[in-house]
Amino acid sequence: MEDVRAMVLPQQPRGNDKVKNEAQRRNRRVLGDIGNNLEAAHLVEGKPLVHISRPMTRSFHAQLLAKAQAKAEKNGNPVLPVLEDRAAALNRKRGPAKKAAVAPKKAIEKPISETLVVISSDDEEEKDKQVNRCKPVEGPSRKEVKTLTSILTARSKAMACEVDIKPKEKIVDFDSADVSDELAVVEYIDDLYQFYKLTEDDSRVHDYMESQPDINPKMRSILIDWLVEVHRKFELMPETFYLTVNIIDRYLSMKIVSRRELQLVGISSMVIASKYEEIWAPQVNDFVCLSDYAYTGDQILLMEKAILGKLEWYLTVPTPYVFLSRYIKASVSPGEEVKNMVFFLAELGIMHYPTTVRYSPSLIAAAAVYAARCTLNKAPLWTETLKHHTGYSEEQLRDCAKLLVGFHLNAAESNLQAVYRKFSKPEHVAVARIPPAKSFLSSSS
Repeated sequence: MEDVRAMVLPQQPRGNDKVKNEAQRRNRRVLGDIGNNLEAAHLVEGKPLVHISRPMTRSFHAQLLAKAQAKAEKNGNPVLPVLEDRAAALNRKRGPAKKAAVAPKKAIEKPISETLVVISSDDEEEKDKQVNRCKPVEGPSRKEVKTLTSILTARSKAMACEVDIKPKEKIVDFDSADVSDELAVVEYIDDLYQFYKLTEDDSRVHDYMESQPDINPKMRSILIDWLVEVHRKFELMPETFYLTVNIIDRYLSMKIVSRRELQLVGISSMVIASKYEEIWAPQVNDFVCLSDYAYTGDQILLMEKAILGKLEWYLTVPTPYVFLSRYIKASVSPGEEVKNMVFFLAELGIMHYPTTVRYSPSLIAAAAVYAARCTLNKAPLWTETLKHHTGYSEEQLRDCAKLLVGFHLNAAESNLQAVYRKFSKPEHVAVARIPPAKSFLSSSS
């Protein structure tokens, strides 16, 4: 039994550490002969296997070394001698090697943009880091590359300098004071005026006098001048007057009217506007008295019905007053003098036929504000807040404003004195008596 055990279970040798060391040494010898094994394995049964040429690897190494040396001579890189020493030590360890193929000069002279990665031990890397920290790299600095970020940063700085030189005017939020006022509808006010600007052309009239054989622009101005007096005697709202003029123009653009019926159209239009805008509208008999009984009540009612039929009861239209109330507010604390001057110029404008057919209601309102600021020497004449809310620049308003200032210049000597007398009274700050902006007329010509 003991002999069997001795045969089956051989005695374990002592000193396991020595056995392990011996196995490691054998492995190292085997690994050291890998190159010889590969060279001997070129042919198996007369067939070539993978061809590994050691001189090919060394030639590539020689090319890299030559490039590194050229780059070191140019930049003075202290890390490259370490690579050269390690390469020489590696060659000495391997023994004599075949002569490496010299890289062509063109490949050396022509620099290739590549990064040389030096793989070394931790001790060598630490030494390299110490050398780099102690001895700064000498030579030409790296060429600065302009990136998109640097370009944008430079432009931002330049714009900031321009802003510092000429600060941009801010848009004033004048609606913030009316947030608690439900009637001001601050939440919808911008959308409302965008809608007004889009729909103002639907109710706008163009040149219709050519289709009216019996009336002319002068007769229309006489009618509007008389209605200004009627409106003032009844103490009606401003909205009523502007809607009256709109109804008259729209009806005359659709229906041929005789000279005798023109005043009847004006009276009936004011009756319709009063019923639409006023809380307590004047009665028909009051208009009969003011017309010196030229028409009866039945005639006024029949004309009212005819006008509504032609207009298809379309009365909710953006008149110049709708825009005037908004643009005056955009002037930011304009004062009573500015307000009355704006309304004075606007009423002069709509009383004259060319202004009404040539310009839209919003442009007439904006031009009245601009002309009023020019007349009263308000600086600046046109602010960013007004430009934002009106949508018009000074160049767009200049022609219409020049026309309004011209009406102001001739108002005192005109035969139509209703608007001039109205705004010459103290309740309107007598703005009609303020000298017009003659300098604006000369500079705009």
